[in-house]
Amino acid sequence: MAASVLPSVLLIVPAIYLYLILAERKLRHIPTVGGPSLPILSFLGFVRYLVRGHDLIQEGYVRYKGGVFKYKATRGWTVIVTSTPLIEELRRAADDELSFAESTNEVLQIPYTLGANIHHNPYHIPIVRSQLTRNLSTLFPDLRDEIAAAFNDEIPLKGDDWVKIRARDAITQIVCRTSNRVFVGLPLCRDPDYCELNKRFTIDVVTKAYALSLLPDVLKPIVGKLLKTVERSVDRGVEHVEPLITKRLNKMNELGDEWADKPTDMLQWLIEDAQGEERTVRALVLRILTVNFAAIHTSSMGFINVLHYLAAHPQYVQPMREEVDAVLEQEGWSKTALGKMRRVDSFIREVQRLTGLGATSMQRLALKDFTFSDGTFIPAGTFVAVPVRAIHYDEEIYPHATLFDPWRFSSMRDEDGEGTKHSAVSTSTEYILFGHGRHACPGRFFAVNELKAMLAHILLTYDVRLEGKEGVLPPARFVGGSLVPDMEAQVLFRRRQA
Repeated sequence: MAASVLPSVLLIVPAIYLYLILAERKLRHIPTVGGPSLPILSFLGFVRYLVRGHDLIQEGYVRYKGGVFKYKATRGWTVIVTSTPLIEELRRAADDELSFAESTNEVLQIPYTLGANIHHNPYHIPIVRSQLTRNLSTLFPDLRDEIAAAFNDEIPLKGDDWVKIRARDAITQIVCRTSNRVFVGLPLCRDPDYCELNKRFTIDVVTKAYALSLLPDVLKPIVGKLLKTVERSVDRGVEHVEPLITKRLNKMNELGDEWADKPTDMLQWLIEDAQGEERTVRALVLRILTVNFAAIHTSSMGFINVLHYLAAHPQYVQPMREEVDAVLEQEGWSKTALGKMRRVDSFIREVQRLTGLGATSMQRLALKDFTFSDGTFIPAGTFVAVPVRAIHYDEEIYPHATLFDPWRFSSMRDEDGEGTKHSAVSTSTEYILFGHGRHACPGRFFAVNELKAMLAHILLTYDVRLEGKEGVLPPARFVGGSLVPDMEAQVLFRRRQA
């Protein structure tokens, strides 16, 4: 039997290798960084990407600036475009050519993690873009109240003594509570098990997605059904949210639009816009967990970095405190007040410029062959992205780019006379943290207001510092193209002394 199988194997292996070589030929006109581009040997470049992905992309940016290059990533080849004209073409490309949605689908393996409906009917995204953003002023008192309560619970001060807090634990819990005050309201946003569920859900989805991404497509439906972590999280979510959904559906059926004390929150908007099978309890629970998935991790990681920079650079506390004190005296706590805190805004934007969440942004998947105006040919099935970290560290764009300058963007706003051009929510081909164009992060307005309110609260309430040498940040690390702050680092808090 073995002898009869061997000739077939000897024929199949070279055939597969030949197929891979022919597939690679479609991209041979694009320079490769990280290692060889030949099949099997390209695995060396993939290993380098996993270990030091940001260095690999930075190397390509320096070498091929103004053009394109490619590297081997988890899901195959990714082509990086570096020039402003090409970035603009990527931004304007039709969704049936270079697709943001299908790229996200591949990264998160959505049909097998969050479900096909989330991919094909993402009705929550227009809600985030419209209702959530439009209601930020109305929602701000609740946001502010939850921030104050959550900080008080997570940072138990003892007189005027310093209290040591692991930033990861405190900030993730505060962000979860604050976000869910706007998503589902009181008292559920303060339920410890519900918050733990939402934090765990992100891990479950990402872990399952990565495992599935390593498999051939034919095995994904089978393995996807065997890996039940996400489904069990949804079951747990149903236990928490079903009574709330049922109560609201009953109210709507009884009173319609004349419901006087109807909540203004994400869950209510989801219920009102849901159609057909999306109007079931389980579907609505999955949808609210998905919104949390998008909100909690990114905002938590972003603010952990902000807190680390604040604690490492105490010389910048007083200028921001003076700004916050002055604005609040004039405006009180409100969204309008946050809009006038330019130094607070600039501090956050500069930290995000230096840290971000990864080495690339604006990722698209080519659904059909695509040719850029400079002649660069992108075959169908190829990922295309922008090197956000390399651009944010480009000396031609940001003088002294490696230095932390907290007033970099507030100074730009003063010089340009622009109210919002260089604010933390604005995007451009030179600042791509949130993407750029019609697919820029729809929740960035909520996220930035949340982070600004949190930073303003810390400035008003606490003194903070690190245990180590002043100016020395806890070391962040890259995993592939993703930047992860030091998750074990501790920050010292005490009651504000001046």
